[in-house]
Amino acid sequence: MSQTTLIVGLDGSDAGNRALDFAKAQATRIGDCLIVLVFVIEWSPFSFQTKEENEKRHQRREEELKLAHDRVLDPAVKATEAEGYAVEGVVRHGDVAEILEKQSKNRQAAQLIVGRVGQQSVKDRIFGNVTGRLVTASSVPITVIP
Repeated sequence: MSQTTLIVGLDGSDAGNRALDFAKAQATRIGDCLIVLVFVIEWSPFSFQTKEENEKRHQRREEELKLAHDRVLDPAVKATEAEGYAVEGVVRHGDVAEILEKQSKNRQAAQLIVGRVGQQSVKDRIFGNVTGRLVTASSVPITVIP
């Protein structure tokens, strides 16, 4: 039997930490399991930027990747490994729901696990929040941790 993959949306929040705790409990029950922690830096190709902003875009993206690794992903991967779990960390730029769905599909994940923050912005009310979009469009089973 092949290794089971669990995808966890991690954003440095308490909700993300609860999702990771749930994934570790699932991994313990499953046995041969890989936990993939995915941190997404929200970025839209449709945002308008000045010429100066475009010139510094690559540098800014590299800085964002480093911050995501240093502050959230690498400490979580290290702590999870220290507890004896097989774990990988991934950072991507883009739409959170699209990236989590793509990672789940490409890795043939058994489950996608995300935390629910419980607050909605005006944008979320109009366009839907990440969790709601994942629940309606995910190609793999999804667990939302309150």
